[in-house]
Amino acid sequence: MIKAWGITDKGVVRTQNQDGYYLDVPSEHLAVGVVCDGMGGAKAGNIASLIAVETFVDTLQHAQGEPDTPPPAVLARAAEEANDAVYRRASSDPDCFGMGTTMVAVMVVENTAYLLNIGDSRAYHINEGGITRLTRDHSVVEDMVARGDITPEQARTHPRKNLITRALGAEERIRADLYERELTGGDYLLLCSDGLSNILSDQELLYEVIHGGDPADCCQRLLDITISRGAPDNVTAVLFQIL
Repeated sequence: MIKAWGITDKGVVRTQNQDGYYLDVPSEHLAVGVVCDGMGGAKAGNIASLIAVETFVDTLQHAQGEPDTPPPAVLARAAEEANDAVYRRASSDPDCFGMGTTMVAVMVVENTAYLLNIGDSRAYHINEGGITRLTRDHSVVEDMVARGDITPEQARTHPRKNLITRALGAEERIRADLYERELTGGDYLLLCSDGLSNILSDQELLYEVIHGGDPADCCQRLLDITISRGAPDNVTAVLFQIL
């Protein structure tokens, strides 16, 4: 059995929420979720994330009639369709020129989580044993960490930490990463935009999910902590509990 909750907020500093998310648990053995963080100006970022989420979900829903298609292929196709939709709008509407969005998505089928990401929105696997980041940020500072130029701790406050190297809708062809993770009872999956992960450490995320209280209230607790610390960006969190 799977339970899921989600929340999004514009934060303290921003005047508009350019994040978007969707989650659904259509059966006890299937769940889907996606988080997008738009960019490209006051108007365009909001449009990019909205188009991406809507197109992604529409494609997933149409794929329900193709039960033999492997979940990674379904996710990849949905992301490609979303990329096409955002790219076309960015290419045809002068107000949306240069817009794009991050995307992190998951499809849980039975005991396996299939994940896809573009940009720096993240997915975490959390249980009593600890917390593991399942996705790799497509960002300048993540590349610097990989090269050994800076430490992960330095990356959290680096002046270039908001520069991403991939975005959905920014190019005609998509470059997404796919991952798989086996799950068991007691596990959690957390999807979030960088408005959350830039403010709370992995250990703080772990504590709130496992020890913070009722899982149904966890997303609100994470948001409250972020807001209490100034929330300079939009904040989105989607939490799945595996029972």
